[in-house]
Amino acid sequence: MTSEAPPPQRPERTVRATSVPYVAGTEGYASFRIPAVVVTAGGTLLAFAEGRRASDDDFGDIDIVLRRSTDGGAGWGPMTVVAANGDDLAGNPAPIATADGRVVLVEVFNAAAATEDAIRRGRVSAADGRRVYVQHSDDEGATWSASREITETTKRPEWRWYATTPGHAIELREAPHTGRLVVPANHSVPPTGGDNGTEGRYNGGHDLLSDDGGETWRLGYTDDNTDGYVNVNETTAAELPDGRVYFNTRNDSPSPGNRADAYSADGGATLELPFRPQAGLVAPVVEASVLQLRDPDLLLFSAPADPDSRALMTVRASTDGGVTWRSAYTVDGLPAAYSDLVRIDADTVGLLYETGDFSAYSTISFLRIPISDLTL
Repeated sequence: MTSEAPPPQRPERTVRATSVPYVAGTEGYASFRIPAVVVTAGGTLLAFAEGRRASDDDFGDIDIVLRRSTDGGAGWGPMTVVAANGDDLAGNPAPIATADGRVVLVEVFNAAAATEDAIRRGRVSAADGRRVYVQHSDDEGATWSASREITETTKRPEWRWYATTPGHAIELREAPHTGRLVVPANHSVPPTGGDNGTEGRYNGGHDLLSDDGGETWRLGYTDDNTDGYVNVNETTAAELPDGRVYFNTRNDSPSPGNRADAYSADGGATLELPFRPQAGLVAPVVEASVLQLRDPDLLLFSAPADPDSRALMTVRASTDGGVTWRSAYTVDGLPAAYSDLVRIDADTVGLLYETGDFSAYSTISFLRIPISDLTL
């Protein structure tokens, strides 16, 4: 009696990717998630991710890892660990490539013995929940300072869950806030009645500000919408040509669409209005990225375009500062989840994104997109 041959394995592929910096199940990590990418003043691309040791879960032994590219994303150097927290989580990398050549990285650590479930449900104190750290590199990401805690000035005592971005953060260019570092973030607040579908907590949005290159930090705006209409979660930011800061967030409430946005006219210190639904952007519940181009004047948004599933990675474009949007570039119809955008050079935008043939979490891939393809 002969045994039946096993079915052939379906190979993973990334159809349109320029390169694939991270592949699940390699380098000692079961999964790579949460992409973030910046280009340094010297032109080096830095692709950050969370390296998750045991699984693709949001908790456990997680490191912040990095690959560097000196050829515009065609190839990548060896992976290095930028931040680790023992057997616990170091994650949510929020890098900023500053004009003076420094790269500042804001991140979160889980406090020892604080489980992700307990933090999410508000069953631990703020001191035992997530904590905020910063580090920097002055050599194009080759080496890094030690992580330094900044929780005291960037987290309120009543907050439990806490996450920076994910994705790149920004340095402002326009006066009077030139040089200010702005890091979007989110947190959970105790419920004031009702459940809101989020295990007895409400999400709120805020940002972290530094006016001295990342040496000291303070809180900027805080938006705690406890009526459940907009439930701010992972947030991304861009500076518009008129100097306003545009914030776009994942909305975890059943209001119109799954995106919401807001504007700040004072460098992220306050919001002109609280976050409001942005139904012009069709996406599932997922993180996204925004990037402002100066020449041409174009605000970009990357996220899956399927309204119900994490699939169909698409770049949208706006010529009116995020008021209205159009589809500009569809990558492919494959599963896709988190992403981050970067301007590589005068002619090219880069997209670092989670994707795979059968799972959105098989690879973190990188795609070079001609800017001319986004302006058609």
